[in-house]
Amino acid sequence: MQIILWIILMTFVNGLIGLAGVFSFFISKQSLSKITTILVSLAIGGLLGGAFFHFIPEAYEKLTIIPLIFMILLGILIFFLIEKILHWHHCHDSNCKEHPYTRLILLGDSIHNFIDGLLIAGSFIISIPLGITTSLLIMAHELPQEIGNFGVLIHGGFTKSKALLYNFFAQLTAILGGVIGYFFLSAKDYSVYLLPFAAGGFLYIAIGDLFPEVFKEKGIKKIINIIAIILGLLILFSSKLFIE
Repeated sequence: MQIILWIILMTFVNGLIGLAGVFSFFISKQSLSKITTILVSLAIGGLLGGAFFHFIPEAYEKLTIIPLIFMILLGILIFFLIEKILHWHHCHDSNCKEHPYTRLILLGDSIHNFIDGLLIAGSFIISIPLGITTSLLIMAHELPQEIGNFGVLIHGGFTKSKALLYNFFAQLTAILGGVIGYFFLSAKDYSVYLLPFAAGGFLYIAIGDLFPEVFKEKGIKKIINIIAIILGLLILFSSKLFIE
């Protein structure tokens, strides 16, 4: 019983990272608009880093190359189809005040956090100290990514309150992953197929949706955005080294 309480506690604390965008309430709307594309660029680096440094290598440890590539391509295709459906339905309903990629980033992040919950559960089942350490490492690499995701939601048309709330709910799927991981131990084995699927979704969002947004900028702003993308990649790469 003690283990499941630890799992719920740490996955809930992890969920609080979804509120990282609360800083936006302490700065002006004009100041926020100036840094939004930088946050989007940071999110691009986080998405690419998550795919290439975390999800794909972890999946490759248990999957052969054919199913790995298949699941990556399936993730790209499914996210593409979801975006097209959202674009057709959402734009007819609200004249595209909110870009469909906002829903995609929430979907991809929810899958990501669900997998994190499974990893946290698996670590606590081995030992409580290992579970705490794993949880803290996951939170460390989640923070910059969640700040970037918040910027993506704002850039895509969400209000600050709505972006904060939706980002928080997406982060809470870690609790679901943790509980399922505890009661159904085999769920962690099947989650390996979610890793390349989520990677494909992340690649589609980063390359298909967000790259065109940040490269609309010109001059020094474009250079700053490139630096922010590299920074996002470095943060995810560094977190991979710490986890190992």
